[in-house]
Amino acid sequence: MAALDRDLREGMALTRGDRQRSFITELFLFGLIVFLAAAGCQKKEESKPAPSAAKSAVIVKVSGEGMTLSTLSTEFRLTRSGALTGRLVGASGQNSLEDKSLDFSPIVSSSRKEHAGAQFDLAGAKVSGASGKLGALGKHIEITGTIPETNLGETLDLEIYDDFPNVALLSLTIRNTGPTDVPLDWVKLQRHQFVSPSDSKSRVDPLWTFEGASLKWGKDELFPMPARFSQENPFGAPVPTKDDLGYVGGGIPVVAFWSREVGEAIGHVETLPLTLSIPVETTAAGKVEAGVRVPADTILKPGDVFSTPRTFLAIYRGDFYQPLSLWSKMLAKEGLEKPRNNDENYAVNWCGWGYEFGVTPKQMLDTIPKLKELGIHWATLDDGWFNNYGDWQPNSAAFAGNAIPDMVKKFHDQGLKMQVWWLPLGVEDGQFGYGGRKYVVSDVVKQHPDWLILDKNGKPARMARNLATLCPAVPGVKEYYKGVTEKFIRDWGFDGHKLDNIWSTPMCYNPSHHHKSPYDSVYAMGDVYKIIFETTRALKPDSVTQSCPCGTPPNLAWLRYMDQAVTADPVGSIQVRRRVKMYKALLGPEAAVYGDHVELTRIRNASGDNEQDLGEDFASTLGTGGVLGTKFTWPDYGAKFKTVYLNQEKEAHWKEWIGLYNEKLLSKGQFLDLYTYGFDFPEAYAIEKNGHFYYAFYSSEKGNGTKKDHSGPEEWKGEVELRGLPAGTFRVTDYVHHTELGTVTGPVGRLNATFTGSLLLEAVPVR
Repeated sequence: MAALDRDLREGMALTRGDRQRSFITELFLFGLIVFLAAAGCQKKEESKPAPSAAKSAVIVKVSGEGMTLSTLSTEFRLTRSGALTGRLVGASGQNSLEDKSLDFSPIVSSSRKEHAGAQFDLAGAKVSGASGKLGALGKHIEITGTIPETNLGETLDLEIYDDFPNVALLSLTIRNTGPTDVPLDWVKLQRHQFVSPSDSKSRVDPLWTFEGASLKWGKDELFPMPARFSQENPFGAPVPTKDDLGYVGGGIPVVAFWSREVGEAIGHVETLPLTLSIPVETTAAGKVEAGVRVPADTILKPGDVFSTPRTFLAIYRGDFYQPLSLWSKMLAKEGLEKPRNNDENYAVNWCGWGYEFGVTPKQMLDTIPKLKELGIHWATLDDGWFNNYGDWQPNSAAFAGNAIPDMVKKFHDQGLKMQVWWLPLGVEDGQFGYGGRKYVVSDVVKQHPDWLILDKNGKPARMARNLATLCPAVPGVKEYYKGVTEKFIRDWGFDGHKLDNIWSTPMCYNPSHHHKSPYDSVYAMGDVYKIIFETTRALKPDSVTQSCPCGTPPNLAWLRYMDQAVTADPVGSIQVRRRVKMYKALLGPEAAVYGDHVELTRIRNASGDNEQDLGEDFASTLGTGGVLGTKFTWPDYGAKFKTVYLNQEKEAHWKEWIGLYNEKLLSKGQFLDLYTYGFDFPEAYAIEKNGHFYYAFYSSEKGNGTKKDHSGPEEWKGEVELRGLPAGTFRVTDYVHHTELGTVTGPVGRLNATFTGSLLLEAVPVR
C-alpha cells in the first residue's frame, strides 16, 4: 500500500512538473517569435502594459493560534497540531457542524501505539499557487512538523482551489527520520467531531448522514444519526457477508452529515478505489466522530516515506446531493469524466427476471405483443440463461443450439432491443454454489488457472456469489473480456448489458502475476468494465450498459463506465427515490437512472425465502427523474408467477404510467436540488424540462421514526412549496389525474394540497 500510494502520488507530481516545464518552454519560444517579429516591423507601436495575471481569491493568514484560509464562501482553520475545521461565511444561521471545543488532530499508529498532536511549524509554512488539476487558481500550503516520542516527521499538504471554494484537500507524508526501522500501522486524518445544532432550548434537530460504503444488500445508506452508532465504512476491497452472496464492497468514499442549515462531508478524491475506511461513531455526549483511516501495514526504513491519499473536507448547505456532486466534479477534473448519454439510455425496460432462473426462449418471445402494446422496446434476458459463470455459453437445456441469437433476431424483427445479463470476473472453480446451482470448473479456469486471483494462503479468492475471480490486472484477462463482449454484441446481436452483482474485486497474491502490490487487482477492476463499455459503444453507439451493485452504493472503480445506473434492488419506494437523487448527484442532473423493477417498491418477506414483490409505485421513479422498469410475466403461467403476472387490473395501471412516462420523459430533464432531505416536508423533488417545472411530493410510510410498517403511505395535508420558479405566473396541473390546481407566482409557489402516497405537478408559464 505504501509503495503503491507513493508511486501514485509521485507519478502525479511528475506529470504536473513535466507539464509546467513544457508550458515554460512553449511560452519562451512564443515570446521569442513575437519579439523577432516586432523587431522586424518598420513601424514602431506604442508599448502597452502587460495584463496582470489572475490572482487567487484564497486568503491565507497565520497567527499564534493557527492558520486560516478564506474563500468567498468558506473559512477553513488549521491548528498547530494539524486539526482542520471549516465554516460557511457570509450567510445567516448555523455555519458549521464542528465541535470547536476539541482539537481533532491526525493520529499515526506505530507498533500499535497511537500518536496524536504533531507540532507543525505554521510560521515556516510554504505558501504557493495550487498546481493540480482542480483549477488554475488556488493556494497550496506545505507545513512540516514532528511527532513527539517518535523518529517520525510529517509534512502536511493543504490545497484550496478557487473553482471549489467550499472544499479543502488535506494529505500527510510520514518520514522516518531516525536510524532504525519504524513499523507504521495506519494513519487517521480529517478527524472531526460534529454536533447537532439546536434551534431552541427545547428541540435539537438530528443530524442526517450519507455513508457511501457497500456493506449489506438492502441496507440504507441514508438515515438520521442514531443515539448509539458505530460503523467502520470500509471502501475499495471486498466486504464479507454472512450469506451466499459471498462478498460485497467497493462503495463511494464519501461520508456526509447535514442539519437543517449546514452540512459537512469527508472522503478522498483519488481516482482509484483505494482500500481505506471512514469510521463513524457517536459518543456518550451525543456527538458524532468521523475521520479517514488509511491502512499502512508497512515498515519504514530510515529515510522512507508513506503518503496518504488526498482527503477532503467540504462545507455546504443542503443534503447529500451537494457533497456527492462536488466529489463527482472533482473526479471529472482528475480525469474520470462522466460518459455522454444517448436517447436509448432513457427507454422503459422490461426484464425477464419475473421468470427467475428457469427462463425459456418461449417465455421471452411470448411477451413481445404485450411489450409493444405497452410502448416498451427494451427487454433483458436475465440470470440463468448460461452454462456456467466464466464461460458464458448458453444453457443447453433451455437455449440449445442457436436459440439465443435466433431469439435476439426475433426481438429485433419486432423493433425491440435486448440486453444480456452477466457477471464479469466471476468464474466457477468447482467450489460452492448459488441459487440452486452447484459450481463446476469452467473451461476458462481449466485453460488458464494462472489467471485466478489467489489469497494469502494461495487459494482462489472469492467475490460475489462466492465465485473464484479472474485477476483484472492480467492482460490476458482483459483481452478475454473484450472477446466475451464482442460475442454478445457483434455475434449474438445483443444491444447492451445488464452487469449484475458487481461490487469489488479481492486483493491478489498470485506470485505469477508479479504485482507491485496486492491491491493491483482491486484498482484494475475498472479497466475490465471500461473495456466492456467502450467495446460495446464502438460496436453499437446506441447501446445501453447497465451496472447494478445489488442493494448497495456503487463502486468508484466502474462508476464512469456505464450508460445507465440502477437503484439496485431497492427495498421499497423510499430507496428508489433516494438512490435516483444519489445517482443524479454522482453522474449529473440529466443522468439516466433505472428505477429497477417497479415490483420492488413493495416487498413482503424481503429477508425470507418466500419473497413476494408486490409494488406498483411508478410515481417514485417517474417523479424523481428515473427510468421506468418492470419484470411482469405474461401470459398467465399459473400460481408460480402469480405475484408478478400482469393481470387485467395491473395492465391498465402499467399502461397508464408507461404512457405518462413516455409522454413526459422527465428522466431527460434537469434535476434540481431544491429540497433538503430529512428537513423539508413533504419529501420533495423538482425537475426542469423545456421551460416547464415538474414537482413530486411524497407522503411518509405509516409508522414512526425509521421503523416503517410498510402497510402503506400516510395522508399528507398542508401547504407544499414549488421552489426554483422564475419570476412570473405559472399554471399548475396534477398531470397524473389531469386536474387544474390554479396558478402560482415565482420564485416560490405555494399550494394547499391533500394527497396520499404521491402528488406529481407540472408548472407551466402563463404567456
